[in-house]
Amino acid sequence: MITLSQADTRTAVEQVASLARQIWPGTYRNIISQAQIEYMLHRFYAAETLWQQLSDLRHIYLIRNDGQTIGYIDIECRKNDHFIHKFYILTERQGKGTGSEAMNVLFKLVDLAAMPVRLQVNRENYKAINFYFKNGFIIESVLDLDIGNGFYMNDFLMIKQ
Repeated sequence: MITLSQADTRTAVEQVASLARQIWPGTYRNIISQAQIEYMLHRFYAAETLWQQLSDLRHIYLIRNDGQTIGYIDIECRKNDHFIHKFYILTERQGKGTGSEAMNVLFKLVDLAAMPVRLQVNRENYKAINFYFKNGFIIESVLDLDIGNGFYMNDFLMIKQ
């Protein structure tokens, strides 16, 4: 059974940073350079950075399956939507319905009738794109975002109404 546990302690946030270091290389090694992977992990996944992003409107959840932590979700309630900043499951747990189950648990926490859910996904991450299609998202727009150091995020902005 999938549960979401709020990462509201420094120890939990450090666990998210550790999970990112486990998941990212396998997820992105054929999509972006190793240098960009390291840059993004350092810039967006340092435990202190994650800790500072938490607020009354932005939460990180550890995804647990039968008590074992297998991933994380970072979601923010914004003025016109809920925005998923991060959604990752350990590679060995992917493709077994775990992500869809976690997404459904998340959807119970947010009011889809009141506001849509949006997220960004790398345009070459076909596995993730297909996962989001399966879970009711559609492509809303194309984004090319300069994230510094000569790196870009070439993403789709996806939405679920």
